[in-house]
Amino acid sequence: MAYIEPAPLKDRENPFEAMMSRFHVASQILGLEDEIYNVLKNPARQVIVSLPVTMDNGTIKVFEGYRVIHSTILGPSKGGIRFDPNVNLDEVKALAAWMTWKCAVVDIPYGGAKGGVACNPREMSAGEIERLMRAYTQAMADVFGPDQDIPAPDMGTGPREMAWLMDQYSRIQGMTTHAVVTGKPVVLGGSLGRTEATGRGVMVSAMAAMEKLKINPYKALCAVQGFGNVGSWAARLLHERGLIVQAVSDISGAYFNEKGLDIDAAIKYRENNKGSLEGFGGAEKISNEDLLTLPVDLLVPAATEDVITSSNAPNIKAKLIVEGANGPTSSKADNIINEKGIVVVPDILANAGGVTVSYFEWVQNRLGYKWTADRVNRRSDRIMKDAFSNVYKISQQYKVPMRIAAYMVAIDKVAKTYKYRGGY
Repeated sequence: MAYIEPAPLKDRENPFEAMMSRFHVASQILGLEDEIYNVLKNPARQVIVSLPVTMDNGTIKVFEGYRVIHSTILGPSKGGIRFDPNVNLDEVKALAAWMTWKCAVVDIPYGGAKGGVACNPREMSAGEIERLMRAYTQAMADVFGPDQDIPAPDMGTGPREMAWLMDQYSRIQGMTTHAVVTGKPVVLGGSLGRTEATGRGVMVSAMAAMEKLKINPYKALCAVQGFGNVGSWAARLLHERGLIVQAVSDISGAYFNEKGLDIDAAIKYRENNKGSLEGFGGAEKISNEDLLTLPVDLLVPAATEDVITSSNAPNIKAKLIVEGANGPTSSKADNIINEKGIVVVPDILANAGGVTVSYFEWVQNRLGYKWTADRVNRRSDRIMKDAFSNVYKISQQYKVPMRIAAYMVAIDKVAKTYKYRGGY
C-alpha cells in the first residue's frame, strides 16, 4: 500500500474555524503581537485556476483547481494535493495552515501549503485523471518548484499522480526534476520507509507518552479506530512493542477480542478481501462508537475527522489518545477530554511522521543519493521523539494540554523566524 500524506477530510465543524480557535488560544498564552498574529493567520498566496480537460467521450470538462501557500517563513511551502468533489477554497486554506504548524512542530524547514481539484476521481478513468493532473501541473508551473512549493499526495491522489506531476513539471523545465514533489514511486525517486511513515510516527509518539504516564506497554490495552494505511501500521507496530490491541475498525464496523487481535492476520485478511475487514473471524463485531469508549489505556483515532465529539467525549475511558488522523477530536470536545484528565498527543505532532519522511525524500532527491530504510526510520524516530519531548516540556511548563503546547511550539518558531527575517 502506497504512503499518502495524511490530511483531514472535510471538517463538519469548518476546518478553518477549528484551527483558528486553537491558534488563538496558543497565541494569547504566548503574548503574540497583533502584527505577527495577523501575518500568521492569513495565507501568503491563494491561486485559483480553471482546468479544461478532454474526457474519454470527447467532450471538454472544466475543473476548478486551488493551491494555497499559507507560509514560506521557514522555507519552501509543503503540502498535499487532493482530488475530491468537496474541495473548496476555505478547506484548502485551513489545511495549508495546518501544514505550517505541523512542519514547525517537528522542526522541518518548510512552510505550509495545500492544493486540490474539485472532481470525483472514482468516476474518472486513469487517462482522464492523468490529463487533469498534467493540466493542474501546467497551470501551477510558476507556483511549484523544489525551492518554492513542494506538493505531495493527499486524498484521491497517490504515487501514480505524483509521477505524472513530476514528469509534466520536468517537461516544462526541460530537465528531470525529482525534488519538485514527494510521495513518488520508489523507482522514480521516492523514499524507502514512506509507506509506514505516519503509522510509525504514531507508534513513536504513543511509546513516548506511555513512558511519561508510566504505562507499561507489555500490560497496556489498545484500540485503533481506522484500519487504512495509518491505522494498520500503527496497530502492527504497537503490537510488535507488546501492546494488546483489543480492537480495530474500518467502514464495515469494529472488531473486538478481549485477549488481543492477531494484527498480521487482520492485515492479510483485509488485503485479500478488497480492502475491507468485513467478515473477519476471531473477533466480536461491535460498532465504531463502542470502540471509542472501550476501557483501554491507549486509543488511536486514525480514520476521519470529528469522531470524538462533545456527545461521546464524556464516555471515553482511555488514559491516552494519540491522534493518527487529522482533526479526529472536535474543538468542542477538547474541554471535556481535558477535564477528564485524558492526555492527548495531537494530530499536528502525532501524525507528522508522514511529512518528516516526505522531507527526507526531498533531501535525498537534492543529494542524488538514496538512504536505506533503516536510516530513514532511525532519523524519523529521532525527530518524532525530540518533537514530543519539546511539546511535553512546554505543556508542563505552561500547564496547558499537549494540543495547545504543540501550537505554541509551532507558532513561536514561525514568529521568531519572521522577526529575524523582518517584514515590510
